[in-house]
Amino acid sequence: MQWHAYNLIRPNDLLRASAIRRVTTTQETGSTSSARVHLMLEIRVKSLDFDPQSSQLHVSGTIVNETAHTKIGQHHTLDLELNRNFTLEKEVGADGEGVGWDSIAVQMLKDAVDEGGNRRAEAVAVVMQEGLAHICFIGQFQTILKQKVEMSVPRKRHGGGDHDKGMSKFFQVTLDTLLRQLEFNTSSVALTSNEAVRPVLLASPGFVAAGFQKYIQSVASTTTPALKRLLPSTVVVHSASGYLHSLAEVLQSPAVKTILADTKYARETRLMDDFLEQLRKETNKATYGPREVESAVEHGAVGRGGGVLIISNRLFRSQDVAERKRWVSLVDRVRDVEGGEVRVLSSDHESGRRLDGLGGIAALLTFPIVDEDIEEDDQ
Repeated sequence: MQWHAYNLIRPNDLLRASAIRRVTTTQETGSTSSARVHLMLEIRVKSLDFDPQSSQLHVSGTIVNETAHTKIGQHHTLDLELNRNFTLEKEVGADGEGVGWDSIAVQMLKDAVDEGGNRRAEAVAVVMQEGLAHICFIGQFQTILKQKVEMSVPRKRHGGGDHDKGMSKFFQVTLDTLLRQLEFNTSSVALTSNEAVRPVLLASPGFVAAGFQKYIQSVASTTTPALKRLLPSTVVVHSASGYLHSLAEVLQSPAVKTILADTKYARETRLMDDFLEQLRKETNKATYGPREVESAVEHGAVGRGGGVLIISNRLFRSQDVAERKRWVSLVDRVRDVEGGEVRVLSSDHESGRRLDGLGGIAALLTFPIVDEDIEEDDQ
């Protein structure tokens, strides 16, 4: 939820939420005392700070409502936490400041509310090597490192059992951490109707991931039968290392693409693959970059019959109001006037990062456009 709020809240918005503020009072004798008081504060947003790993969102701004303990204009930072209500207002001033509830903001709000109940981690990945594991959740809008497991494992020595004992301990800690992050019910052997069934990718170089899967099987057949619910979801795949950067390689492998075929992440990945394939073939039916894409839209090449505007959500986080309006206007034109498809990719997914490397905006065209067409527009 904090990730959606981070993308939705912009500078100059009005944000109202409960807050705890330390208040200092001075007695007639000159002595001072301080206490923490609970307040309902409204601020005009100045800046946001979001930590995706801890899902903490801090929104700073100036207070616009006076209370017994605060004055208008004072600075305060609101901490937006899970299950904590807040009210957000977006204004459009007479001077054009603020963007209001434009079409992108409304869509972001719908994604955050998720009335259809579709928002959840679509897959889990454990990227590992001896003594190191990264547990990641692959969601519809971002990939999050949930926890890192790191411990020392003795080297293999002929005739010694310390290495095997160390690996067994490493697997135990990794499994306990994974189950805790999954909020896995270890007391139930049967799969419940409301329990999410999602792929659990076990990725490593060599045989570490396969060894971890065998360890889960061993625990399931002895001390924790409930793990039999988890085993059908586990898939062993190869990675170059157990470090986090290897996850991108894992998600690009054909085997994993098949496993994740119906997820939002996979659909975005296929879209970028199709786009890059069109570029490679030099069909002139794919273009990227702000100037080039805007020109293609002007020519009517991003409309009905296969036109797709591909745009990074990073562009909508711009603090420049005119810049955001530029991209919202382009999205509205393609979708509502030209009849084309609009796909907003998350910069927190690998596909979105690939798009950011192309300037954050690209398009698949309904008919070819050559460079001369763009040059004529500029003249």
